[in-house]
Amino acid sequence: MPANLPPEYFEVERTLRTAKTPREKIEIYEKLLSIIPKHKGTEKLLALYKTKAAKLRDEMQRRPAAARRGPSHRVEKSGAGQIVFAGPPNAGKSKIIRELTGADVETADYPFTTRAASPFMMPYLNIRIQLVDSPPVSAEYMETWFPEIVKAADAVCLTADLGDPDGTAVMDGIIRKLGEKRIEFVAPDADIPPEKIPFAKKTLLAANKIDLPGAAERFEEMSLLLEGAFTRHRVSALSGEGLEDLRRSLFVLLGIVRVYSKIPGKKPDTDSPFTLRKGSTVMDMARAVHKDFREKLNYARVWNTKGLDGLRVTRDYLLEDEDTVELHI
Repeated sequence: MPANLPPEYFEVERTLRTAKTPREKIEIYEKLLSIIPKHKGTEKLLALYKTKAAKLRDEMQRRPAAARRGPSHRVEKSGAGQIVFAGPPNAGKSKIIRELTGADVETADYPFTTRAASPFMMPYLNIRIQLVDSPPVSAEYMETWFPEIVKAADAVCLTADLGDPDGTAVMDGIIRKLGEKRIEFVAPDADIPPEKIPFAKKTLLAANKIDLPGAAERFEEMSLLLEGAFTRHRVSALSGEGLEDLRRSLFVLLGIVRVYSKIPGKKPDTDSPFTLRKGSTVMDMARAVHKDFREKLNYARVWNTKGLDGLRVTRDYLLEDEDTVELHI
């Protein structure tokens, strides 16, 4: 029996993608339970949301006991993707993140200000990207848990200090140090085979303090070391130079597309796009929307800035950034 879910259900269900805390998710599940019509076709869906809400309540009750065992260094992913910032002491990772996100990130003009991995959200157009500030790393010292944070991330932003005369050697040491943990930094457009995930990380370089004397020469020296490896940016967290270009490159680094959903007869929802990997198809979007679409999708219609105006497409149509998709079952 078909579920016959109302349009309001899909609007509320989409908010689960941006919910950060168990309490927020529980509230959304409860709202969904109040919207879903009660009949034989929705019995399994109702049971699923009731079970998920119950599990989250149990998790919230167990958390105080778990906290006594000490802090966890795991960073739960949120937003369109997670990018870890990695670099030597006093390179300015925290200052760059503060400028990109507008968050109150702790900064100071002395090394080792950052002691734990901390997530912050960077707005970009109509999505948000999670940037993770991390403790400094060098060829001599690295937190034992730090490589696992890098492996779990979607991408990495290496942050260099152009004010350090030995900055090139320092970055070379960091790359080698993480290489000992089987972490390989690759270009944003690299085709990573499945067997190399999670050890090959798409990476770009943010070389900070470009406004200091001698920084331009050090940047060229660093570029020779990294020639052909990955994208390099000259930035200044102090003056703001290069930060908007860096923001755009961080989006490109994730290799994602924004896709808007459309209910027949209504305008598309451009405020909360689905974020999918480049190379995703209409079928991938259907899976992200709801299992009913995944199982019963017949066809879709697509609108975009390249001239498609409601073109009827098949399940294997490759989606592009800012496509608008209307799914039909």
